[in-house]
This record gives sequence, structure tokens and C-alpha cells, in this order.
Amino acid sequence: MNQSSQGRARLSVPEWFPKGVALLRDPTLNKGMAFTEDERDALGIRGLLPAHVLSQEEQVARVLENFRQKPTNLEKFINLAALHDRNEALFFRIVMDNPDEMMPIIYTPTVGLACQRFGHIFQRPRGLFISAKDKGRIGNILRNWPYRDVAMIVVTDGERILGLGDLGANGMGIPVGKLALYTACAGIHPTQCLPVVLDMGTNNEALLSDPLYIGLHEKRLTGSAYDEIVDEFITATQRVFPGSVVQFEDFANHNAFRLLEKYRNGICTFNDDIQGTAAVALSGMLSALRITGGKLSRQKILFFGAGEAATGIADLTVAAMVSEGCSLADARRNCWLVDSKGLVVASRTGLVAHKQPYAHEHAPISDFPTAVRTLKPTAIIGVAAVGGTFTPEVLQDMARINERPIVFALSNPTTQSECTAEEAYRWTDGRALFACGSPFDPVTQGGRMHVPRQGNNSYIFPGVGLAAVATRATRVTDEMFMAAARALAAQVSEEDLAQGSLYPPLPKVREVSAHIATAVAAVVYAQGFATVPQPADLLSFMRAQMYDPHYPSYVDR
Repeated sequence: MNQSSQGRARLSVPEWFPKGVALLRDPTLNKGMAFTEDERDALGIRGLLPAHVLSQEEQVARVLENFRQKPTNLEKFINLAALHDRNEALFFRIVMDNPDEMMPIIYTPTVGLACQRFGHIFQRPRGLFISAKDKGRIGNILRNWPYRDVAMIVVTDGERILGLGDLGANGMGIPVGKLALYTACAGIHPTQCLPVVLDMGTNNEALLSDPLYIGLHEKRLTGSAYDEIVDEFITATQRVFPGSVVQFEDFANHNAFRLLEKYRNGICTFNDDIQGTAAVALSGMLSALRITGGKLSRQKILFFGAGEAATGIADLTVAAMVSEGCSLADARRNCWLVDSKGLVVASRTGLVAHKQPYAHEHAPISDFPTAVRTLKPTAIIGVAAVGGTFTPEVLQDMARINERPIVFALSNPTTQSECTAEEAYRWTDGRALFACGSPFDPVTQGGRMHVPRQGNNSYIFPGVGLAAVATRATRVTDEMFMAAARALAAQVSEEDLAQGSLYPPLPKVREVSAHIATAVAAVVYAQGFATVPQPADLLSFMRAQMYDPHYPSYVDR
């Protein structure tokens, strides 16, 4: 170790701390060229790096220069994934400081394309791949994860990735991206996050015939054999990582609802496609009603889609209407579903359980445009991942029915969006109160600038997760998502509303997440599901839990 006039540098880390090449290859500890002269000596990495020492700010500038030269979003995704794999602090610094630019790359809409191409762009494993062949040893696989302080697990079986369908093990891009947002948006430490794919096979013939597909080249496991794998996994998570939160992500409808119901009263778990989507959509509705002045219980909402997202939104909206004094029956009658067979009505037979509360007495209607003209809704919400469904005719009809029509085109990626922002504003003469699932640029219509914002779950789930982790909650309840929706709506300013934005700007997302976590934690404590004492100032407590990706010093003077 070098001597200097200031004295000898001394390691401020434990003896077991990695040194040399092992340190540089650990993304949670690596600082790249930001290691100081003293650190290079003390940690055995002198000569393994170029001589010049760069600050984190200088590293950010270099990364951004290279990132912005990439010709496609997929190449930008690959560039950021490689950074994530070698230097997590730098990766999160860049994402946190540039959310508008980075979040559409690391998550929707680009993550959808990345999942489709996952086996062809695969560079380095991240997360755990648990296959149908691993029955009986899932606990041992979880113990292979290098970090013991896991608090947040996002798991998918890849059967319904965004609006793209069955992508099998390629769906790993979703939990990886989701957990990156838990850290970037709410400050959950990266080592507390575990992405998991349950590789049950795939029914996607294109993947099965692709020699570069990374998963089992077998048809999907179903029935009791499927359930046994899931049950072993859930049991093992609580044994290996006691108290960890398990978020179900992108499971197909036939599994998503029943798995949520099976486990929600036994462990701390939720399904973001059902509950997170519901909260962000309800929040957007509450923001829209600040503009129209209407009451939620007076709205008639027509959903294009009748799966996890649609019924999740409907259920939470109904609960909010009931809280305004509306009866349960009347609240449900304010929500209507259109699926692939047309309007969901009481005379339909064979309806699955989650559609039945919204099967009202009405003559059958076979298509969405006719349902709009007949029912005259105040709001339409698209969550079926069928692009272009909100046609000019539909939008014009909504504008004839309502002075300020509420139009939420929430499907993603962008190719699956029910309409674009430009279409929504053009065909309603700029009167639409619009939210989207994929990002769209501002639109000028009638001499006025409209700034649409994504009704993206990234506004909701990070704060909910932070609250659950910080309070060590034993359950996540629907009331917590109601609190999250109201807290998010409260963060929308009058300036936001004046430009047509129903959500706050992404650069404020960490502060928004802190407020959401505070509101959710208050419910956790009120319902008796917290296992740590309640602090006097919940907001300060939440802020104090949030990881900040600055480099630590590894030596003392």
C-alpha cells in the first residue's frame, strides 16, 4: 500500500470483502474507473484499470454519449443491460437522473421487444431460472442466489408477457425490468430484489423451433403438476427469504386470479397486472374528475377487455364508488366489459368467475363501437392489447356523448395501443382526457399543447413495495392499493391538469413513491399487518429507507 504525507490508507470494509478481479466483476460493488488511488492499492486493483480516475458524473457523461449514439431502442436496451451487469450504482444513477429517457428503454415499451428477442440478445444471466424439471429442489436453487437479504421477488411464468402472449423463459426481461424500477423509483436496494422465471415450457411454436430459445423446448406444464411447482416455489421463498414480498407478474388470466386468491391471505403477495393496474387507472380517473368536476359514482365506464387488468380496475373502481356512498349493485352497473365475443351480459353462458359481477341485464352487442353508441359511457378504458380499437368513429362518438370524454388507451407495447395520443386529441377536437400505456409525445391541437402521460404501473407498485418492505408487512390488501391510487392523484398539480396530464412527471417519481409508500404504510399499520414499530413521521421514515446510488468509499485515512 502506498505511503503519503497524509498517512496510510486503511480498508474500511470487512476482511471477506472481494478484492482484485472479483471486486471488479461484482456489479453491486464495482465503481469502474471511479476507484480512487488509495482504493486501487488497498483493494488490489492497481493496474487492472486505466490510470485516470473518473468521477461518477464523468462516467455518466460517457455512458450517455455512447447510449445516445445507438441507432435503435433495442440496442439501447442491450447497452443499459450490460451496464446493469457491471456497475449497478452507475446504472441506477443514470436511470434516476434521466427517467423520461431511460424508463421507456428498460421497461415498457422496449422491454416487450427485448423479451421477444431475449434468446438472441442474451449476454449474462440475471435472476433465477426455475424450470419444471426442478421439482423437489427449488429451495436449493433459491439458496444459490448470492444475496441473503432478499425482500422483493418478482416472478413470472412468461405465459402472457405484456400484450405479446406466451414468451416462455424469454419473459425474464419483465421481472428484471420491474425490479429495476423498484430500485430506481422507490429506492429498494438492488440486493434486496430477486427476479424469477418459472419456466413451465411454452406453447409458442416459433420459440420451440428456435435453437437460440433459452427455455425448456417443451409444451407448457398444466394442471396439478403446474400447481405443485408454484406451491413449492412459494413455500421455498418464505423459508429461504422469510417475510419476502412475492409479486406475480404476467401470468395468464386462468392462473393469475386463482393464484392471487390462493396465496394472498397466507403471505405478503400481490399481482401487479390486477391490482397495480387498477390503482394507476383509478388514480387517472380521479385526476380526470378534478377537471370535469364529476363524481366517480356518476361515471359509466366501458372496458375494452375483460381480463386481469379490466376486472382489476373495475373491482377497485367499484370499491371507490361504494366509499362515496354508492351501493355495490349500482357501482358494478356503472362498469361494463367488452371481450372477444362482445358485450358481457347476463344472458351469456360459461362466463369465468371474474367477469360474472359485470354481466348485466342487456341485449347482446357484438362489437365495441356499437357498445359505445348504445351505452353512452363517460369513459372508455382499453386493456385488451388489440391495437387501433379506438377508431376515429369511436373517439368522435365519445366526443359527441361527453364534453370531456375520458379515454384511456392502456395497452402496451406501443403497437398494441388502442389509439395514439394524436388520434385521441384530433378526433375529439382536443377535448379528450387521455392516458396511455406507452409513451407519446406532446400534441398540439387547436392551438393548445396537450402533454399525455403514461398510466404506467411504475407510478404505483414501487411505492407499494417500499411500504411493504419498510414495514415488513405480512399482507398486501386492496385497501392499500386504494390508498396508493388516492395518494398518486394527490401528487398531480394544477399545472399538470392544465396541460392535460393526469399523472405527475416522471422526474418526480421518487418523491411520488415516497408519498405513496407513506399512504400505504398507514394502511398497513391500521390493518395490523406491520411487524416493525410505527415511526412518528412515516414520510421521513420512507425517505430514509430509499437507496441512493452514490459510490461509497472503501478506505479511510
